[in-house]
Amino acid sequence: QVQLVESGGGLVQPGGSLRLSCAASISIFSSYVMGWYRQAPGKQRELVAAIPNAGSTNYADSVKGRFTISRDDAKNTVYLQMNSLKPEDTAVYYCNAARWRFGSLSNYWGQGTQVTVSS
Repeated sequence: QVQLVESGGGLVQPGGSLRLSCAASISIFSSYVMGWYRQAPGKQRELVAAIPNAGSTNYADSVKGRFTISRDDAKNTVYLQMNSLKPEDTAVYYCNAARWRFGSLSNYWGQGTQVTVSS
């Protein structure tokens, strides 16, 4: 059974930093594109950042230059380093694992972790 477990969320002041982690219980972790999404109250879930097993990372324009996604395939873990946080970054952040294989999409979500940016 696949499990994605996020951690590292919390309350932080504007301009502060947080590091989210997502530990994945998943076979062949390195074959998945790992991503972080977020959903603010009353808004749709949006992609924040994604990192494939090879190739370049992808960021939402709103977080470019402030957030960094990375992965450690030896630990089955993906990270999101968030710097210079703004109140508009407040949301529930979700970890995602996705893989196309043999014409079928495998897509998994974590339970989410709350990030609140407020003074």
